[in-house]
Amino acid sequence: MESSDTYTPTSSAPLSHSPTSSSSSPPPPPPPTIVMSPCAACKILRRRCAEKCVLAPYFPPTEPAKFTIAHRVFGASNIIKFLQELPESQRADAVTSMVYEASARVRDPVYGCAGAICQLQKQVNELQAQLAKSQAELVTMQLQQANLVALICMEMAQSPQESPQQSVDNFISTPPHTGAYQNGMNFFEENTSPNSLWEPLWT
Repeated sequence: MESSDTYTPTSSAPLSHSPTSSSSSPPPPPPPTIVMSPCAACKILRRRCAEKCVLAPYFPPTEPAKFTIAHRVFGASNIIKFLQELPESQRADAVTSMVYEASARVRDPVYGCAGAICQLQKQVNELQAQLAKSQAELVTMQLQQANLVALICMEMAQSPQESPQQSVDNFISTPPHTGAYQNGMNFFEENTSPNSLWEPLWT
Protein backbone atom coordinates (compact mmCIF):
# COMPACT_ATOMS: atom_id res chain seq x y z
CA MET A 1 0.00 0.00 0.00
CA GLU A 2 2.84 2.38 0.76
CA SER A 3 4.32 1.81 -2.59
CA SER A 4 1.06 2.85 -4.25
CA ASP A 5 0.99 6.05 -2.16
CA THR A 6 4.46 7.00 -3.25
CA TYR A 7 3.57 6.38 -6.86
CA THR A 8 0.59 8.70 -6.84
CA PRO A 9 2.49 12.00 -6.28
CA THR A 10 5.00 11.07 -8.92
CA SER A 11 2.23 10.44 -11.44
CA SER A 12 0.46 13.72 -10.57
CA ALA A 13 3.60 15.82 -11.03
CA PRO A 14 3.36 16.03 -14.86
CA LEU A 15 -0.34 16.91 -14.56
CA SER A 16 0.52 19.91 -12.39
CA HIS A 17 2.85 21.27 -15.11
CA SER A 18 0.36 20.76 -17.97
CA PRO A 19 -1.48 24.09 -17.43
CA THR A 20 1.75 26.08 -17.67
CA SER A 21 2.73 24.33 -20.89
CA SER A 22 -0.70 24.96 -22.46
CA SER A 23 -0.70 28.64 -21.45
CA SER A 24 2.61 29.31 -23.22
CA SER A 25 2.32 30.55 -26.92
CA PRO A 26 2.96 27.94 -29.58
CA PRO A 27 6.25 28.20 -31.42
CA PRO A 28 6.08 30.23 -34.69
CA PRO A 29 5.79 28.14 -37.85
CA PRO A 30 8.90 27.87 -39.95
CA PRO A 31 9.04 30.22 -42.95
CA PRO A 32 7.79 28.62 -46.17
CA THR A 33 10.49 27.50 -48.44
CA ILE A 34 10.26 29.32 -51.77
CA VAL A 35 10.98 26.98 -54.60
CA MET A 36 12.12 28.93 -57.64
CA SER A 37 10.83 27.23 -60.75
CA PRO A 38 13.27 27.34 -63.63
CA CYS A 39 12.28 29.34 -66.66
CA ALA A 40 10.99 27.57 -69.73
CA ALA A 41 14.33 27.99 -71.50
CA CYS A 42 16.39 26.44 -68.74
CA LYS A 43 13.82 23.71 -68.20
CA ILE A 44 13.93 22.72 -71.87
CA LEU A 45 17.70 23.00 -71.99
CA ARG A 46 17.89 20.98 -68.74
CA ARG A 47 20.24 23.32 -66.97
CA ARG A 48 20.20 25.19 -63.70
CA CYS A 49 18.36 28.50 -63.92
CA ALA A 50 20.61 31.16 -62.41
CA GLU A 51 19.31 34.06 -60.35
CA LYS A 52 20.08 36.57 -63.10
CA CYS A 53 19.13 34.38 -66.03
CA VAL A 54 18.82 36.53 -69.13
CA LEU A 55 16.08 34.30 -70.51
CA ALA A 56 13.86 34.06 -67.42
CA PRO A 57 11.98 37.41 -67.78
CA TYR A 58 10.95 36.64 -71.36
CA PHE A 59 10.36 32.87 -71.32
CA PRO A 60 8.24 32.11 -68.22
CA PRO A 61 7.71 28.48 -67.20
CA THR A 62 4.02 28.74 -68.11
CA GLU A 63 4.84 29.30 -71.82
CA PRO A 64 7.23 26.56 -72.89
CA ALA A 65 6.08 26.61 -76.54
CA LYS A 66 7.35 30.17 -76.85
CA PHE A 67 10.97 29.14 -76.29
CA THR A 68 10.57 25.88 -78.17
CA ILE A 69 9.67 27.66 -81.42
CA ALA A 70 12.39 30.29 -81.07
CA HIS A 71 15.00 27.68 -80.10
CA ARG A 72 14.06 25.51 -83.06
CA VAL A 73 14.82 28.27 -85.58
CA PHE A 74 17.47 30.49 -83.95
CA GLY A 75 19.10 28.25 -81.33
CA ALA A 76 19.59 28.96 -77.64
CA SER A 77 23.09 30.40 -77.98
CA ASN A 78 22.00 32.91 -80.63
CA ILE A 79 18.99 33.98 -78.57
CA ILE A 80 21.18 34.58 -75.52
CA LYS A 81 23.69 36.48 -77.64
CA PHE A 82 20.99 38.70 -79.14
CA LEU A 83 19.55 39.55 -75.75
CA GLN A 84 22.93 40.31 -74.18
CA GLU A 85 23.78 42.75 -76.97
CA LEU A 86 20.54 44.70 -76.54
CA PRO A 87 19.55 47.07 -73.71
CA GLU A 88 16.91 45.77 -71.35
CA SER A 89 14.28 48.18 -72.70
CA GLN A 90 14.43 46.50 -76.11
CA ARG A 91 14.72 42.85 -75.12
CA ALA A 92 11.00 42.18 -74.77
CA ASP A 93 10.33 43.49 -78.30
CA ALA A 94 13.25 41.46 -79.63
CA VAL A 95 11.88 38.26 -78.09
CA THR A 96 8.42 38.97 -79.54
CA SER A 97 9.96 39.53 -82.96
CA MET A 98 12.02 36.35 -82.80
CA VAL A 99 9.02 34.26 -81.75
CA TYR A 100 6.92 35.74 -84.57
CA GLU A 101 9.61 35.14 -87.18
CA ALA A 102 10.19 31.62 -85.94
CA SER A 103 6.45 30.85 -86.08
CA ALA A 104 6.28 32.18 -89.65
CA ARG A 105 9.31 30.09 -90.62
CA VAL A 106 7.68 26.98 -89.17
CA ARG A 107 4.47 27.62 -91.11
CA ASP A 108 6.26 28.54 -94.35
CA PRO A 109 9.79 27.11 -94.46
CA VAL A 110 10.51 28.68 -97.88
CA TYR A 111 9.44 32.32 -97.49
CA GLY A 112 8.89 32.56 -93.76
CA CYS A 113 8.07 36.04 -92.53
CA ALA A 114 8.58 37.54 -96.00
CA GLY A 115 5.68 35.47 -97.34
CA ALA A 116 3.32 36.82 -94.69
CA ILE A 117 4.48 40.38 -95.39
CA CYS A 118 3.89 39.95 -99.14
CA GLN A 119 0.41 38.60 -98.50
CA LEU A 120 -0.46 41.53 -96.27
CA GLN A 121 0.96 43.98 -98.82
CA LYS A 122 -1.22 42.42 -101.52
CA GLN A 123 -4.31 42.87 -99.36
CA VAL A 124 -3.37 46.51 -98.75
CA ASN A 125 -3.03 47.14 -102.50
CA GLU A 126 -6.41 45.55 -103.20
CA LEU A 127 -8.09 47.64 -100.52
CA GLN A 128 -6.47 50.80 -101.86
CA ALA A 129 -7.75 50.01 -105.37
CA GLN A 130 -11.28 49.47 -104.03
CA LEU A 131 -11.08 52.74 -102.12
CA ALA A 132 -9.95 54.66 -105.24
CA LYS A 133 -12.79 53.13 -107.26
CA SER A 134 -15.35 54.10 -104.64
CA GLN A 135 -14.01 57.64 -104.50
CA ALA A 136 -14.24 57.94 -108.33
CA GLU A 137 -17.84 56.73 -108.27
CA LEU A 138 -18.64 59.26 -105.55
CA VAL A 139 -17.16 62.12 -107.60
CA THR A 140 -19.16 61.00 -110.66
CA MET A 141 -22.39 60.98 -108.68
CA GLN A 142 -21.66 64.44 -107.30
CA LEU A 143 -21.07 65.77 -110.85
CA GLN A 144 -24.31 64.23 -112.08
CA GLN A 145 -26.18 65.82 -109.22
CA ALA A 146 -24.62 69.21 -109.95
CA ASN A 147 -25.54 68.94 -113.67
CA LEU A 148 -29.11 68.02 -112.80
CA VAL A 149 -29.47 71.01 -110.47
CA ALA A 150 -28.03 73.34 -113.14
CA LEU A 151 -30.46 71.97 -115.76
CA ILE A 152 -33.42 72.53 -113.48
CA CYS A 153 -32.30 76.10 -112.79
CA MET A 154 -31.95 76.81 -116.55
CA GLU A 155 -35.47 75.52 -117.26
CA MET A 156 -36.90 77.65 -114.50
CA ALA A 157 -35.07 80.69 -115.85
CA GLN A 158 -36.36 80.15 -119.42
CA SER A 159 -40.01 79.76 -118.39
CA PRO A 160 -40.53 82.03 -115.37
CA GLN A 161 -43.88 81.87 -113.66
CA GLU A 162 -45.99 85.00 -113.19
CA SER A 163 -46.12 86.55 -109.79
CA PRO A 164 -49.50 86.76 -107.98
CA GLN A 165 -49.65 90.54 -108.44
CA GLN A 166 -49.18 90.24 -112.21
CA SER A 167 -52.00 87.69 -112.38
CA VAL A 168 -54.36 90.05 -110.51
CA ASP A 169 -53.49 92.98 -112.79
CA ASN A 170 -54.13 90.92 -115.91
CA PHE A 171 -57.46 89.76 -114.51
CA ILE A 172 -58.55 93.34 -113.80
CA SER A 173 -57.50 94.68 -117.21
CA THR A 174 -59.09 91.81 -119.19
CA PRO A 175 -61.69 90.01 -117.08
CA PRO A 176 -62.64 86.60 -118.35
CA HIS A 177 -66.34 87.47 -118.87
CA THR A 178 -65.61 90.45 -121.16
CA GLY A 179 -65.30 88.31 -124.29
CA ALA A 180 -68.49 86.39 -123.63
CA TYR A 181 -70.35 89.59 -122.82
CA GLN A 182 -69.17 91.21 -126.04
CA ASN A 183 -70.19 88.19 -128.11
CA GLY A 184 -73.64 88.25 -126.52
CA MET A 185 -74.12 91.93 -127.39
CA ASN A 186 -73.14 91.31 -131.00
CA PHE A 187 -75.61 88.46 -131.27
CA PHE A 188 -78.38 90.65 -129.81
CA GLU A 189 -77.66 93.49 -132.22
CA GLU A 190 -77.67 91.20 -135.25
CA ASN A 191 -80.99 89.55 -134.42
CA THR A 192 -82.90 92.59 -133.09
CA SER A 193 -83.59 94.95 -135.99
CA PRO A 194 -86.21 97.78 -135.51
CA ASN A 195 -88.78 95.94 -137.68
CA SER A 196 -88.46 92.70 -135.79
CA LEU A 197 -89.27 94.41 -132.53
CA TRP A 198 -92.80 95.26 -133.79
CA GLU A 199 -93.62 91.95 -135.35
CA PRO A 200 -96.56 90.30 -133.65
CA LEU A 201 -96.00 87.20 -131.74
CA TRP A 202 -98.91 85.50 -133.51
CA THR A 203 -100.05 85.20 -137.08
